[in-house]
Amino acid sequence: QVQLVESGGGSVQAGGSLRLSCAASRRTFSSYRMGWFRQAPGKEREFVAAISRTGSTTYYANFVKGRFTISRDNAKNTVYLQMNSLKPEDTAVYYCAAPGAVGDSAEFAYWGQGTQVTVSS
Repeated sequence: QVQLVESGGGSVQAGGSLRLSCAASRRTFSSYRMGWFRQAPGKEREFVAAISRTGSTTYYANFVKGRFTISRDNAKNTVYLQMNSLKPEDTAVYYCAAPGAVGDSAEFAYWGQGTQVTVSS
């Protein structure tokens, strides 16, 4: 079982920035890719960003490219999501995700409790 604990959410005005953190309990954290998803009210959960095991490769949804940056610190078992130029449509609960198996193609199977991000215009 993997525990994921997000932090760093909050309220910000449009154009502002937030940095989300996700601490993982997994001992072999560096063996697994990690990801961020989000869910807005009345909408399905959607992919935001992912990062490979070493951090050398990152993936982003089109709607955050150039604004969000995913990174990780394997020594701290932590993954981050730096969000800049925030827009009201970025308002959502943001979830950290971890796969159930090693490999950069493994499906995400574990989820954090989520952290609320609210962007006002």
